[in-house]
This record gives sequence, C-alpha cells and structure tokens, in this order.
Amino acid sequence: MSISDTRLPERIFLSPPHMSGGELGLIQEAFASNYIAPLGPQVDAFEAEFARISGHRACLAVSSGTAAMHLALRCLGVGPGDEVLASTLTFIGSVSPATFMGATPVFIDSDKATWNMDPDLLAEELADCQKRGHLPAAVVPTDIYGQCADLDRILEVCRPYGVPVVADSAEAVGANYRGRHAGKGAQAAVYSFNGNKIITCSGGGMLASDDVSLIEKARFLSQQACEPAPHYEHKVIGYNYRMSNILAAIGRAQLAVLPEKVEAKRKIFEYYRENLTGTPGIEWMPEAKYGRCNRWLSVMLVDPKDFGVERDEVRLALEERNIESRPVWKPMHLQPVFKHCRARINGVSENLFKRGLCLPSGTQISPSQQLIIINYIKAIRNHRANNLK
Repeated sequence: MSISDTRLPERIFLSPPHMSGGELGLIQEAFASNYIAPLGPQVDAFEAEFARISGHRACLAVSSGTAAMHLALRCLGVGPGDEVLASTLTFIGSVSPATFMGATPVFIDSDKATWNMDPDLLAEELADCQKRGHLPAAVVPTDIYGQCADLDRILEVCRPYGVPVVADSAEAVGANYRGRHAGKGAQAAVYSFNGNKIITCSGGGMLASDDVSLIEKARFLSQQACEPAPHYEHKVIGYNYRMSNILAAIGRAQLAVLPEKVEAKRKIFEYYRENLTGTPGIEWMPEAKYGRCNRWLSVMLVDPKDFGVERDEVRLALEERNIESRPVWKPMHLQPVFKHCRARINGVSENLFKRGLCLPSGTQISPSQQLIIINYIKAIRNHRANNLK
C-alpha cells in the first residue's frame, strides 16, 4: 500500500468550526444596533442564555478561556509565592494564568477511569501541603476532552483545607456531571469558545459562578478596572478582556444548537468505536459512570504491541492522506517551561500521551468520511502486518 497514492483531495480537519445558520441574522442585529465593539445587547443576552443552560447564577463573556481563568484566579486572591494545584493532562491555558499572578503550578496526574485529575493523588498532595504549612491558593481540575472530572469528590477533598476549586470546563460545554452542567458546583468555572470547540464564537470564553460578587469583580477587572467617573479613573490594574458584541452574536446562535452538537459529537465517537472495535491494539477513551461526556474529540489509544505500529506512525500515515489527527495533550509536567514545578505523578498521563490519538471529530464530518478514516486505520495495521510476514 502506498500512502502517497491515496491522498485525499480535500483535507479532513480535526475539529473545524460548524455554523448553525442562525449566526448571520444575529450579526446583522449587532450591526444594526451599531454595537460592534466589546459590550452590547448580544453580550448581555449571551451571558444570560449561558447562565440558563449552565445553571450558574452569573456569567461573564470574555475574550478567551485563558482570560476567564486569569480573572478567576485574580478574584480568588492568587498571588506571588502561591501554589495552584492543576491537572497535568490539559492545555497550557489552564495553568499559565497561575504564572501571570506570580504563582507556581503543581501538577496532579490522572486516574485511569476518567483521564481526569485523580482525587486520591490530590488528597495526598493537600495533606503534604498542610504538613509543609503552605496550602495552595486554588485547585484547577480540567474536564478533559469534554469529560467532567469528579467534581464532588474534588470539592470534598478540598473543603477541609478551605481551598477553592476553579473548574476548567473549557472543553466541556454541554457535558453533564451528576445531572448538572459541567463546572456547576465549583467556586468558578471556565469555558472556551475557541474555533475548534464544540460551539465557537471564533474566539472567546466565559467565566461562570454562583458567587455573583466574584463575577461582578471580574467584570470590573475585565473592563480595565475603570472607576465610575466622567473621566478615566483607575485605582487598580485591570485588563481588556471583554467579548465583542459581534462574537457574542455568533455565540448565541451556536448555543441555540448545543444539544444537537453534543448528540452529533457522541454519534461520531460511537461510529468510530463500533467500526474499529475488534481491531487489535485499539482502545477508546472511557466514559465516567457519573456523567455524560460531550465527546468534543474522539480519542483512541494505540497499543503498538498489538496494533503493530506506534501511535505517531498512525498519525503521520493519516497526515500523508490529508487527514488531520493529533496526539493527546502533552502533560504539563513534561513541558520544558514547567520543568521546575512539583508534580504528583502515577504514570497515567504519560501513558495516555504516548498512546493517545485524537481523530477528526467535527460535527460536519460525514459517515462516509469517517469510514475512509476507519478503513485507512485498518489498512495501516494490515500493511505493517503483511510486511512482517
């Protein structure tokens, strides 16, 4: 089999944006109102609508999920010399805001059952922190690939120490945890509407909480911390983090079809799983018994001993055919920029990084395109097996 001979004429992307069709009308409303800069009626409506679907008392639309995390940590008083305990299996935007505040991340590994922060490792780390007399300023568990971390257990572990929890639910919009929306129950939750997420504003994020005062403080800081005066008056340093009215219009149209997006993502995952089940050396991201994953990305694990090739050989072979795939997140404790940081590691995240591959999961992908990918994955294995005979 020659990989180069079978290159697809049109690229299959990992998770491209998928517009609902309702965006243009709301964008036109924004233009007609002449609110095209940050703030405006679309932003207000987007915040209210997201509060309804997430169950949070208050929401703040901002320029990115990273901005939302930065504001959350700022409002919780994280500062120089502090530590923030965070999932190691995550995107850097989950933990870099701690460094913005002068704090140091400490990384907690995953459990096998959910791929999320291991509550038992977290408990061990908090107990050691107490012995050292230096408790963390916050704990930030990530809801990886749209699967919720075991938030109630994490809150239970943190409660005796008085440590607040900020849920990084950037990948988990529309996911469910014990009957409530991802992130609900934490002191604050962060969501992302980046171009590759399950719903998108092209860019943007949301900070949500049941603590209305926290959201109002974050709102003030997100608008350059400008005091109520006829001139520009500033007593503290703030940020230019507010979402534009145009992007909020896009977000509202996307939010209206969120249930359909979740169902489509789950259907895509099941199609891969059903059609590759039985192929030696392939496993799938599990679903926690306590929730319903939004399956933002369909993630498989490749066992080179049984499959016959390493994960990266599969990725490169797919790339030769013009199919985008990607390794799972490289754990933060392995990132050069965090080599000085403490980590409580059990080997799970490193194993997932070595073997995990995210497959094309955009909600516009067709079953016929998926079947091409599925058959090609099988062909990669068969090609290697035949060469070894």
